[in-house]
Amino acid sequence: MKYFSGNKEGGNSALYFKAQEIMQISRRISDYLVPDMAVLNESGKEDQSIYFTGDIIRNSHSLILNINKAETEFFQDSRMQYVASVSRLTERLYKSCERLEYVSSNGRDFLIVLRKEIQRFRKLQRVWRLSL
Repeated sequence: MKYFSGNKEGGNSALYFKAQEIMQISRRISDYLVPDMAVLNESGKEDQSIYFTGDIIRNSHSLILNINKAETEFFQDSRMQYVASVSRLTERLYKSCERLEYVSSNGRDFLIVLRKEIQRFRKLQRVWRLSL
């Protein structure tokens, strides 16, 4: 029954490595932005945009997991569900970056780097989708 285990080379694709790179960048950006945004404003409330920093980490981590699942899945239908999930997560990650760019912090400039990496990821994703 070993032939039902799927592709054993999961996690070795260029898309997987790009997703890991996006994860590292998003963690660094979050670490940089959180101290600036954790300060309470004049009314004593926290900045609501601080939650988007957690979203970019969560979505980038889920990208890695879903890419790995798609590459190791044996059945085509299940594989395509993971591919669709990767597309949705990529879109959410991009939208969270756009929202964080409106935050008053010095780290906003680094979000441009992350968005460019996400655009490169999308190009790789098109080829990856066809190769599965």
